Amino acid sequence: MPGYELINREEKNAVNKLFNEGGVLFAHGFEKLRKKYHVREFEKNFSKYLSGYKCLAVSSGTAAIKIGLKALGVKAGDEVITQAFNFIATVEAILDLGAKPIIVNVNKTLNMDPLELEKTINKKTKAVIPVHMLGFSSEMKEIINICKRKKVKILEDTCESLGGKYEGKYLGTLGQVGALSFDHGKILTTGEGGLVISKNSKLDKYSREYHDHGHENNSKYSRGEDTKNIYGFNYRMTELQAVIGKVQLKKLKYILKKNKERYNQLDKVLKNKFEIRKKPKKSIPNHDTFIFFLNNKKQKKKILKAIKKNNFGTKNLPDAIKWHCSFFWHHALPAKQIKKSTKTKKLLSTAIAIPININRSIKDYQKLAKSIFSIS
Repeated sequence: MPGYELINREEKNAVNKLFNEGGVLFAHGFEKLRKKYHVREFEKNFSKYLSGYKCLAVSSGTAAIKIGLKALGVKAGDEVITQAFNFIATVEAILDLGAKPIIVNVNKTLNMDPLELEKTINKKTKAVIPVHMLGFSSEMKEIINICKRKKVKILEDTCESLGGKYEGKYLGTLGQVGALSFDHGKILTTGEGGLVISKNSKLDKYSREYHDHGHENNSKYSRGEDTKNIYGFNYRMTELQAVIGKVQLKKLKYILKKNKERYNQLDKVLKNKFEIRKKPKKSIPNHDTFIFFLNNKKQKKKILKAIKKNNFGTKNLPDAIKWHCSFFWHHALPAKQIKKSTKTKKLLSTAIAIPININRSIKDYQKLAKSIFSIS
């Protein structure tokens, strides 16, 4: 469920309060004009939710991925492995650093295939980006073991799976760096926005400096006389985004509960007729999307009509596959990587993804499940 479904008076009041406090929308300085630093509070609140991991709020999930890769030392010419079912932002972040995206296929989890990953890693590989697509964890135990043996760093793209867990740990905290997104379609939204999750102070320090033009924000100096060690860029989150984010974060537990209730209505009916997306062992999804497979094209066409008749849509599969499968990214990837994506494209063409929305009742999902099940 996207967080925008729960935007109400609480978010509005938080924005109004920001203006009543002085209306400073910038995350740094202006001490005499403000009462709080909301971006820093948002980071602190998220760190508490994620069991103490370092958190840096930034301008987007795409920025979070790029910053994380920079912190891990990825440079021009390095190879970074990611998966064929994805959103193009991950590949764009790699390309923006001058690095080379290397594609591996997904398996029935619809996330990175560890077997193919192991065959693909080589001496040029600088980092691996498993993407926890549409609420489900990647098979992280296998991926972590492979990367440890090969001495390769992991950045978890958790932009679509906030709140999900693997072996008791939140997704985004298993690799060296994690990335979250808060765009308007994500489980929590600040309109645009993202979060860099780091395991240690060194990665967090570099990320903070890089996202803020190299500012160290040295407490001994004013911002105008601040010290610096590196050049950076501007990927800062605004106070306006942060006050909304703080309210949204308080709603996450409720969102996860309601997601699961609706997801289960589809699962308990449709698992008796269709192959359901595989859930990795010891993982807990955030139940953002329900996905199942079928090879019968005529049946698939009928089901899509039934979904539409029930006033539902699909989510990425099949409606936006061209933005979520590297097979279609001829403008960004060389022919070799496009060809490597063929297996994933074939698998995704057999899938239907149903979004989980809180503004649809449990009865709506029960009716939809029965409607789909009845189609032969």
